[in-house]
Amino acid sequence: MELRQHSGTDLAWALLGGEPGLTGRIAYGGPPSLPAARLPVMALARTTVAVCALAAAELTAERDGGPVPAVRVDDGAVATAFVSERHLRIDGRPPSVFAPLSRFWPTADGWVRTHANYPHHRARLLQALGLPEAAGAAQTAAELAGRRAEEIEATVHAAGGLAVAARTPEEWDAHGQGRAVAAHPLLTLDRIGDGAPPRPLPPLAGAPSLPCAGLRVLDLTRVIAGPVATRTLALLGADVLRIDAPQLPESQDAHCDTGFGKRSTALDLGSRSGRTAFEELLAGADVVVTGYRPGALDRFGLAPEALVERRPGLVVARLSAWGDDGPWGGRRGFDSLVQVATGIAAIEADEEGEPGALPAQALDHGTGYLLAAAVLRGLTERARAGGSGVATLALARTARWLVHGLRGEERADGPPGAAEAGYDAGRWLRDTDSPVGRLRYALPPVSFDGGPDTWATPPGRCGTDAPVWR
Repeated sequence: MELRQHSGTDLAWALLGGEPGLTGRIAYGGPPSLPAARLPVMALARTTVAVCALAAAELTAERDGGPVPAVRVDDGAVATAFVSERHLRIDGRPPSVFAPLSRFWPTADGWVRTHANYPHHRARLLQALGLPEAAGAAQTAAELAGRRAEEIEATVHAAGGLAVAARTPEEWDAHGQGRAVAAHPLLTLDRIGDGAPPRPLPPLAGAPSLPCAGLRVLDLTRVIAGPVATRTLALLGADVLRIDAPQLPESQDAHCDTGFGKRSTALDLGSRSGRTAFEELLAGADVVVTGYRPGALDRFGLAPEALVERRPGLVVARLSAWGDDGPWGGRRGFDSLVQVATGIAAIEADEEGEPGALPAQALDHGTGYLLAAAVLRGLTERARAGGSGVATLALARTARWLVHGLRGEERADGPPGAAEAGYDAGRWLRDTDSPVGRLRYALPPVSFDGGPDTWATPPGRCGTDAPVWR
């Protein structure tokens, strides 16, 4: 592999509070294999995986007392993992990814994108548009064609649904939420609460090296970004317990992609028994990762300050679509919608002007690896200096970094995202049996000397595990 320095990697590592010289431990190589894009999506993918792997290697060294292991970033492995949901097979069949009403639609003055993968989001979209529950794509298209994009956006949002007008990067930069996002860095990792004492971790035993062995993670995330982060922590040995509300079950197909190494339970945090079970879990947790819109979990006592008050020394990681503040700070959002709002879809438009998309849900995957990196760095700092930590990330911040911060970061040996002849995704795919059938899945791209090659266990059925630690 070739040693190469990337300013994007250095920036992300600096924001994580890492020692600058450690980025020299990263070696890059392999064939870039994502389809061509105008934006440097491969650089985004490579950089986020690199800092995540480096944070894992650093925590390994912290536990073992040796040098930081060398990190390997293989572009083929990275590209395969960034479209892991497309490579997934469940007893030979592909997963369902986008529902029929999750797509671009022409409007009277431009374009809008809707998201209706979850049944309740589909119902709210149709209700907002005055359409019957059985309405399909043709009826929806006819209704949207006569309306303005921003009027659709506002109407659907007011009904609790998801629709975003397509904007250019310049329009987003002038928008109130665009300005709010621009006021923040890519990510933050801060200390909060009273100073808890350091929590040194015992040396690792055996091979492979699992820097998160013995650590417990509560996973309150959904869809891709948050689950990718916690899937990575599970790869590294953490006991990850995903918690979903019984009334909002996750797609089993999605969990088959992001549930490797984890267990999954259902808890109603609005009930006395559910809250009691959660508090018992929190009392033994090292990390809590949340992926809901800002403030949505506060009523359950899950704001970072409330969590660390009850569990000093906790590392809290928070992920949202649009960020904590600004006019859209409390809105729901998904990768596809953030691409549309922030101008990415306009940059990737075709010759006829129809909005496009990145060749991967790269905001989700990239933010997921950054989120895992922030947790790992938080654990290292806790072992050294004590205290509690909170990491804050947002898909819109990652989008701004891609549009404004990563230009010129592509490899000099090819145009952005150019697939090279040596790439074969099959090199980074494996098969395994699971409780839901035979799975074909993408191997993890996070790699360092002595580290794990794959997960210890396959995903199970959503919500079927007991709410207890191993």
